[in-house]
Amino acid sequence: MKEVKRKGRHSGYGKCKGTREARLPTKILWMRRTRVLRRLLRKYRESKKIDKHMYHAMYMKVKGNVFKNKRVLMETINKSKAEKAREKTLSDQFEAKRVKNKASRERKFARSEERLARVPGRDKPAAAAPAAAAQPAE
Repeated sequence: MKEVKRKGRHSGYGKCKGTREARLPTKILWMRRTRVLRRLLRKYRESKKIDKHMYHAMYMKVKGNVFKNKRVLMETINKSKAEKAREKTLSDQFEAKRVKNKASRERKFARSEERLARVPGRDKPAAAAPAAAAQPAE
């Protein structure tokens, strides 16, 4: 009989005594899964794979029954890290473009100022006009 049982015989639904909940409570399954996921989060935080902010966000999601298993949690962490990196590169590119445009604008302004300064007789009337406007006020 032992060999037959080892082969998997005599183990159908008819042989089950007690409900599924009585045989392996869902609470125990929940505790096992939660402990596994929290352990993984702790390991990732200690190895600096995730920062404390992501750790907290994922911890609360684990508590809220968002992740079915460890693999799903790891996929979510990798996705969010990739998204964060992508956003950082985009913001860096935008910032570089902004700085470049600002420098270009300043160069253009300096060139136009230089061009105006080279024009003969251009600065003298502009400087005399405020002086003339100040004299009648006295």
